[in-house]
Amino acid sequence: MEGISDIRIVGIDERRPPRIRAEPYIDLFFKLTHKAPVDWCRDFVELQSKKTYESKINVDECLFIETWVRKPEEIAAHLENLKKAVAECNARYIEKIRASERDRQGDNDKLRMEDGPQGQLNRIIAGLDFSE
Repeated sequence: MEGISDIRIVGIDERRPPRIRAEPYIDLFFKLTHKAPVDWCRDFVELQSKKTYESKINVDECLFIETWVRKPEEIAAHLENLKKAVAECNARYIEKIRASERDRQGDNDKLRMEDGPQGQLNRIIAGLDFSE
C-alpha cells in the first residue's frame, strides 16, 4: 500500500523530456512515485507559488511536477528544493490528517459525556466489542 510518506520525486516524465527554449528557459516535468491526493497537490502548488521558479501539479492527474529553470546548471539545485518541498508537503498532509482525527475523537468524547438517554446510548455503542 502506498502512503503519503512514500511520495517522492523518482525521475523525469518520459513523455516530456527537458527542452531548451528560445526564451530562454527549460521546461521540466518530474514524476512522483504515485498519484498524490488532491489536497496534497493544492498544498504543494500553494507552497511553490512564492518561489523563484514556480512549480505546479495538475490536480486532475497529481503525478507530475511541472516547473522550469533558466539554465541547465540550475536543474540539480532546483530538484533538491523540490525534494524538500515534497517532504514538507508530506509532513503537512500527515499532520492535517492527525489533527482531523484528534478533532473527531474529541467530538466522540463529547457525545459519550452527554447526559440523558442519548448519552447512555452513546456510551453503550462506544463500549461495544467487535473482536472475535
